Amino acid sequence: MTEEAPRPEARSPRGFNDRRGRDVAAERAILAAVSGVYELWGFEALETGAFEYADALGKFLPDADRPNEGVFALQDDDEQWMALRYDLTAPLARFAAQTWETLPKPFRRYAFGPVWRNEKPGPGRFREFWQCDADTVGSARPEADAEIIAMAVAGLEAAGLPTGTAVIKINNRKLLNGLMTAAGVETDGQKLAVLRAVDKLDRLGPDGVRLLLGEGRKDESGDFTKGAGLNAAAAERVLAFTAAGVGGRSETLGKLADVVGGSAEGDEGLAELAAIDAALGSLGVGPDRALFDPSVVRGLEYYTGAVFEAELLLSTLDDKGQPMRFGSIGGGGRYDDLVARFTGERTPATGFSFGVSRLASALKAAGQDLAVAQRGPVVVIAFDQSRMADYFAVAQEIRAAGIAAEVYLGTSGMRPQMKYADRRLSPAAIIVGDDELAAGTVTVKDLDLGRALASGMTDNAAWREQRPGQQTVPRAELVAVLRRILEPR
Repeated sequence: MTEEAPRPEARSPRGFNDRRGRDVAAERAILAAVSGVYELWGFEALETGAFEYADALGKFLPDADRPNEGVFALQDDDEQWMALRYDLTAPLARFAAQTWETLPKPFRRYAFGPVWRNEKPGPGRFREFWQCDADTVGSARPEADAEIIAMAVAGLEAAGLPTGTAVIKINNRKLLNGLMTAAGVETDGQKLAVLRAVDKLDRLGPDGVRLLLGEGRKDESGDFTKGAGLNAAAAERVLAFTAAGVGGRSETLGKLADVVGGSAEGDEGLAELAAIDAALGSLGVGPDRALFDPSVVRGLEYYTGAVFEAELLLSTLDDKGQPMRFGSIGGGGRYDDLVARFTGERTPATGFSFGVSRLASALKAAGQDLAVAQRGPVVVIAFDQSRMADYFAVAQEIRAAGIAAEVYLGTSGMRPQMKYADRRLSPAAIIVGDDELAAGTVTVKDLDLGRALASGMTDNAAWREQRPGQQTVPRAELVAVLRRILEPR
């Protein structure tokens, strides 16, 4: 007697998530809404392959013999290393460099799809997730940045975030460089320490950042973080810079000019933000939807000009019911050096990106859970094997009217079939017995009403009164009855 081979354990790889229909449909709804905005603004869809040559990704590649830290890499049969894309921007840079002579310039594209990161997974941190990007390559105008910002605002609102629940915060790396000059920062290491301190402003507040700008800070556990080593005057200048983002965009520009004005890069950054402000005003984007915030620090070695971050303004609760700051739901900026990795020539570019699952979480926090809104199909109850053709005819009639429907194909009785329809979040179940077939009628059971009554719903009394829980109607009226059930209340 031979031993059976051991059965594999059914398990998902760490950091890879299974999603059922409701979550998939919710994310598809987000992508459809945002894509519609991007196309309305004249952006072209672009799809690139899941794999890129590892050297084209340009980061997270410490070992030339096996470049698999940060990315999932493999060696092709021609001995070249290729890796699953880490984001959607590096493939765009490669595509633009490869096809630049044939592209309309500037090249305006949007893209969405999965990206993969070979990093340690954790709560809310996955190795595979979907991103959605929009970028303009080939324009150095600040108005290109403004357009991306305004389009991001429109995209987030089209996805379902109510106006006023999110804001895009804008800064400029040139202002930060001007600040470094004004504060007397000389070395790259000190500059990085200053920027990292500024990036912790939301978490530590001005007093904590002041310590990190100076000699350093000891946290609650006793661990000591070495500071940037600025003197007191320079540290206060940095804090004045971060505090300038109070009020309207013009007011913020005036305060920033007092701190960084006079340096070449600082003045250039101020001029770019002024142009962005004017363009946003023309596009109808006020400071309640996009504002200047000098504390925004993104991509310290990546962005070259304007940087922006979309933040959810709503107070939310964590898994333990405690108030928490949701934080960033997307971001971007100007990156003028990425295409040059391939061509050797600086090519201006700017873009915005968001994680689709994170935006879905933000929408849920804002009371717009798209997964809840996803409905199951109308279920046609199957009583008799000999009548299956009749059941299929009813389902096909419903589908022809553009309403999702299915015939129950299990072997259970009436009650389990109704339970099945309820678990599918079906709006209605259709009963077609011998009596109905003989009379040319169908019985429609309103499952939405049943769920509302079971939950003790007390509002919308008029809606409940005009909806019978179960009704038998002529077959010709079936679609009209279903449409009434599917109407939003």
